[in-house]
Amino acid sequence: MRVLTRGLLSTIAVAGIAAGSLAGAGVSFAAPASVSKPAVGAEAVTPLAVNNLGLNTTEAKNIQCWLRGYGYTGAIDGQLGTNSWKAFQRNLQANYGYTGAIDGIVGTGTKKALQRLLKEAWGYTGAIDGIFGSGSQAAFKRMAADGYPGCG
Repeated sequence: MRVLTRGLLSTIAVAGIAAGSLAGAGVSFAAPASVSKPAVGAEAVTPLAVNNLGLNTTEAKNIQCWLRGYGYTGAIDGQLGTNSWKAFQRNLQANYGYTGAIDGIVGTGTKKALQRLLKEAWGYTGAIDGIFGSGSQAAFKRMAADGYPGCG
């Protein structure tokens, strides 16, 4: 009886190991490397459609009114989108050292130039570092609060 039990247990163990190996192999070979794709590719990354940098809708509308003088022709809707930022970049390029593309993407270069503008006229006292923290946002809100009558 003992020999029969050992033989049976050995057979079950071998079958279990084989089944486990097959199960593991099935998972590891589920998708060949040549077929798998990264979760997010470079082509899938798109700029934000709207980036108000902490402004509410009314404040953003005031900025859009100000941007009319720099080629902004879109709606005064309080949504600083690509066209608003392109107009902003034109102003920043002409007056505040922006050297990037006029693409409407609010990157570090755009933020640095905006910080220079805010430092010159709206009380920003922080570093020109392209990080739009609380000091940058407060100065941007001051700029927006000035209002731009005759627009919209």
